[in-house]
Amino acid sequence: MKRIPAVVFVLRLSVRTLLSAAAGETRVLIVVGPSTHPPGSHEVAAGGRLMEWALENMANVPGVQAEVVSEWPARPVLEAARTIVFIGDIFPPQRMPDRDAILRDLAERLQAGAGIVCVHYATGLRAEDVAPGGAHPLLGWLGGYFATRCPHHQSVAKVFESVTVSPAAKGHPVSRGWKEFTLSEEPYYNNYFGPPGAPGKAIEFATAMLPPEAPRREVIAWGTERKDGGRGFGIVMPHFYRNWANEDLRRFILNGIVWTARLNVPRGGVRTPAPDLARFNPASVN
Repeated sequence: MKRIPAVVFVLRLSVRTLLSAAAGETRVLIVVGPSTHPPGSHEVAAGGRLMEWALENMANVPGVQAEVVSEWPARPVLEAARTIVFIGDIFPPQRMPDRDAILRDLAERLQAGAGIVCVHYATGLRAEDVAPGGAHPLLGWLGGYFATRCPHHQSVAKVFESVTVSPAAKGHPVSRGWKEFTLSEEPYYNNYFGPPGAPGKAIEFATAMLPPEAPRREVIAWGTERKDGGRGFGIVMPHFYRNWANEDLRRFILNGIVWTARLNVPRGGVRTPAPDLARFNPASVN
């Protein structure tokens, strides 16, 4: 098969992106970061492809075109995105080459009103990523983050055989059409939402009583509406790839993506066909 030079591919991609934007489609960019987790857990590339398929096959939200990339995209692709979804081990811009340039590009796009979504470990930052007091742009963009190995705050990551996820924002568009559900998961908890008394409190979208031996109400999905007009949504699931089959969890995540793209979330939430998890080429479904 004849190889297409990279510069030609980028040009074709840019033309397709511009034509889609001109046609009135809503563009969603899905950025897949690196992951070293074992098969069946995280499966970030397969998760990205699954979200792309689900967004393009929503029965009641037409006109959405999604694109999955594993490298930082060319400027026309970035500028066409109404919202940017991240999936990977740690917030992907922190682990990509040219981190500082990527963060500047992202800040510029979000200041223009684009949305941002972080799925599972992509909500996470480490001590080397943040200022000593916990400051990082993601805190403002998303409303909070999973603080792993940070001296200013210690979030917790642990797999539980049974976790019940409860809606926490009755009446909010992100809460439409999904109900309380229970599954085996690794819902990060004791997440960081800024120092006590800090302005800009996050919207709580879902909670769970964690840990089972000493339960307290923990926020495991949240969001924010920023002053620049953009919206952020963070959810600390799914850890296990098979949990994408859970309709309530999948609808919850798709609602969040649609909301950050500033589209109308239907009254009953986003509807998609049930996915065949194997078709998205995970290393393992289980």
